[in-house]
Amino acid sequence: MNDTEQLLAAAEKAARTAPRGAQYPLPAPLPAEDVARAEAALGFPLPPLLTALCTRIGNGGFGPEYGLMPLIGDRAPDGEESAVAQYLAHRRDATQEGGRPWPEGVLPICSLGCGMYSCVDCRSERTTVLLFEPNADEPEHAWYVDRPDLAQWLGGWLDGTAWYSEEFEDEAELAPWPEFSARA
Repeated sequence: MNDTEQLLAAAEKAARTAPRGAQYPLPAPLPAEDVARAEAALGFPLPPLLTALCTRIGNGGFGPEYGLMPLIGDRAPDGEESAVAQYLAHRRDATQEGGRPWPEGVLPICSLGCGMYSCVDCRSERTTVLLFEPNADEPEHAWYVDRPDLAQWLGGWLDGTAWYSEEFEDEAELAPWPEFSARA
């Protein structure tokens, strides 16, 4: 079993054993045609690991904080729209007068509360995971590098080493995302 398979197995075990209450069952995995529909709506391919999470474990509903948002389709139990709907809305809002720029190819995947999101840069070779913090004074100050890639971000959730984990003891000092200006 390779590292990706081990990571997926650990994520599936965590998703299936997490307490969630009867009103929030783990959503069913997405069929491949829904992933293709999502990619067509977005206009870019999704990272293979994100696709595997959605097609093998469930269409959101598991993971850190409020959990992964559904990729496409229904709203999350906390009322968040799907990742595709969020991305398209942020990109559309960016074109409105006074709207905040949203970088092309940066898909919100997980709600962290208070308007913050973990987002995956689907255009980066390593699938960099970014933190979007909407309360920044300037748009370029709203984006930080959370983890160099999606696998490390997922691993941080699973082993409790992510900055938002209760087990994390250091003050999180995330680096600003240097590509914001070129991508927004």
